[in-house]
Amino acid sequence: MRETCGKNLKGRPALRMWEKGCFIIYNYGTIKSLRRKNEGRGKMVDKPTTEERMKENITSAINTMRGVIFNPIGFFRTMPRSGGFIEPVIFVASMSFIVGIINLILWPLDLGFATSFGMALLYVVITPVFVVIFSFVGAAILFVIWKIMGSQESYETAYRCGAYAAAITPVTTIVGVVPYIGSVVGLVWMAYVIVSASIEVHGIKQKIAWIVFGVLFGLLLLMNISATYSARHFSSEMEQWQKTSQDFDKMTSEEKGEALGKFMKGMQKGIEKD
Repeated sequence: MRETCGKNLKGRPALRMWEKGCFIIYNYGTIKSLRRKNEGRGKMVDKPTTEERMKENITSAINTMRGVIFNPIGFFRTMPRSGGFIEPVIFVASMSFIVGIINLILWPLDLGFATSFGMALLYVVITPVFVVIFSFVGAAILFVIWKIMGSQESYETAYRCGAYAAAITPVTTIVGVVPYIGSVVGLVWMAYVIVSASIEVHGIKQKIAWIVFGVLFGLLLLMNISATYSARHFSSEMEQWQKTSQDFDKMTSEEKGEALGKFMKGMQKGIEKD
């Protein structure tokens, strides 16, 4: 267009301003056309909806669970070591929510930790909050241990390792209904996951990682078995006492004293064994 206008106006000083006008109009039309194209392209790309984001988060959480459960070494080898706390925090909350739902399902079967429907429902609501809070404390402990072992990674990386290790908790919650064996399986599995993170993320030698975390989780296992035994022993004693207390009013003073003495002796034996 500029050439067409300039062809007839060249050499005529009085009309040179028309050439400039043609040039301005040409460029204005070109710019406006480009803007329309860009706007059209922008409209073609829609922002993801809340439902789509939720689906992406669920898919991501499932993939993370699969990675940690079936291939922890491969997962931690490719795990991003930075990127903020939001994603791992959401993952920890999701896992604890699932654990709460599992306890709610196990309650009618008289399994799990809940002793009533209200407590089971409370687990679903409160557990994610407390787990998220204590996840930062647990990450701080792991961070200090890894630092002592020679890790150069940041606290954020330590938090991510601990948070994604929680992927196995829904499974260990189900296995945990089996007395003693469930605790052993859960703690040994968690030790393996943490050792995998130590090797692949923090660059710690396999032998050193197994020695340190083997001892730590071994102590936790002994404490857990002892606590489980105490809880079961206390529960059996309470059941016996409830059976006895049903006929407590019919007993004489001597029989009441004997029944109470047996209960106290049973409790004392349980404490001495612990």
